[in-house]
Amino acid sequence: MPITYEPIATNTLGSATASVTFSSISGSYTDLIVVFSGTAGGGNSNLILTFNSDTGSNYSWTDIEGNGTSAASYRLSNQTGIKFAYNLVATGTSQCNTIMHIMNYSNTNTYKTALGRVNTPTNATIYPGTTAGVGLWRNTAAITSLTCSNGDNFTSGSTFTLYGIKSA
Repeated sequence: MPITYEPIATNTLGSATASVTFSSISGSYTDLIVVFSGTAGGGNSNLILTFNSDTGSNYSWTDIEGNGTSAASYRLSNQTGIKFAYNLVATGTSQCNTIMHIMNYSNTNTYKTALGRVNTPTNATIYPGTTAGVGLWRNTAAITSLTCSNGDNFTSGSTFTLYGIKSA
């Protein structure tokens, strides 16, 4: 049987905001998918993912980034969230697209792992290119809420969609 993505909620921003939270997430899916499409203002424009309002130093992440000319990788532990997008600032109609896959989110026996894939437009002001990353939340609690935040504001018109993956 095919695996299906079931839309849970969408939030299209009517004004700039620093964070978007999806709460009361049912435990009836195998995995969660968050899709972000949009931009942010200012220079501190990372997309940070946190779970269950936990902003303690319980997260680790590793990513690789490239822009066709150079590449870099980063690995940090004891962070207050998982960083998935480095530079959401873009100009004109260009936007960043990010997909975050949170596996086994309702299992209460394991830490939670998330994978992310990001594209940042070539006209971005700081770091255009692509990023792939993995993050870990060192907690066994089922995820019932998740927050995407930004050091600046996500811009008006940015869209966040949460999907659940139903098992076969």
